Amino acid sequence: MKRNLALFTALVLVISGTTNAQSAKTVSAFKNWPAGSAPKQIGNRIASRFIATPHTNFNRPGPPRVITYPETCTWYGALTFAKATGNKKFTQQLVARFEPLLGSRDTLVPIPDHVDYTVFGSVPFELYMQTKDARYLKLGKHFADKQWGPPEGKRVTAESHRFYNKGLTWQTRLWIDDMFMITAVQSQAYRATGDRTYIDKAADEMVFYLDSLQQSNGLFYHAPDVPYFWGRGDGWMAVGMSELLRSLPKDNPNRPRIMQGYKKMMATLLKYQAEDGMWRQLIDDPASWKETSCTGMFTCAFITGVKEGWLDEKVYGPAARKAWLSLIRYINADGDISGVCEGTNKKNDHQYYLDRKRITGDLHGQAPLLWCATALLR
Repeated sequence: MKRNLALFTALVLVISGTTNAQSAKTVSAFKNWPAGSAPKQIGNRIASRFIATPHTNFNRPGPPRVITYPETCTWYGALTFAKATGNKKFTQQLVARFEPLLGSRDTLVPIPDHVDYTVFGSVPFELYMQTKDARYLKLGKHFADKQWGPPEGKRVTAESHRFYNKGLTWQTRLWIDDMFMITAVQSQAYRATGDRTYIDKAADEMVFYLDSLQQSNGLFYHAPDVPYFWGRGDGWMAVGMSELLRSLPKDNPNRPRIMQGYKKMMATLLKYQAEDGMWRQLIDDPASWKETSCTGMFTCAFITGVKEGWLDEKVYGPAARKAWLSLIRYINADGDISGVCEGTNKKNDHQYYLDRKRITGDLHGQAPLLWCATALLR
């Protein structure tokens, strides 16, 4: 009986999308786009570019050893965009891109022993929800379950056991990037299965990160020992919170705490938005360069908050519109966005963040474009 109820619940959640987005309202700021700037047009360009691009390796020459997390994030964005626009051709192409990973090229599938690898599970979960192919569900669950399982593998440290014994994932490391990597796959696991355990655990994890890393101004240090408000790092947190909140059940006891942290961050981001709508590599440093991946992530968080009714439409709607219209000016004729900060480890050095290379076409920047387009169309 319990099994039948669980299956029924999962079916209902899959049909409904398991998100509050089904009732998302129409926003005046998100209508009447100038020629060439509509979300569907931009999303089509970026998704087409991704589909035509071979597996990438952090802008290094040659193919990757395994699928990288920026590719995972872009793949997920392309799939959700295809769903939002009803583009069956895109969905079929994205399925075809994945099929070799279930056979001849299965060595490209990461081992889920680190947040950057475990987030890969969000893609097969999305494929399952769109195709109902049970192979994708099995693979997605393997990734989501390993995140909460006991520590194992070569990456295990004493801290892994300490966090695991506190009821957190053993992959916890207190880098703000984690709060997209963990919440994305676990929110997807909930959407695909209807099992609240996944998203409830992710909410517990989010509160731990909020309590550990959010500062009094609402922004986040890259890590406890790195006191800088790095744009994309904070971007992962902004999108991670909004992605979690749009599916987190209303009766989850952590929801008010996460919403409070989210709104506090959004209010501060509004203050630091540049006149042209962009945000900077170091959010609070006016001498820092304008960076596109964080701008895309913050824009997505604003759009989601406005459409879900969490943020004041009259304040955040125009801010999101301005950001989108500024952001897409960085897209070149090939469908690649410029001004993307290269992959960045943590370092307690202000100049280190300012000196990071600015890349064109990096998937760290392509993914948020697709997230924004999907959020605007959802």
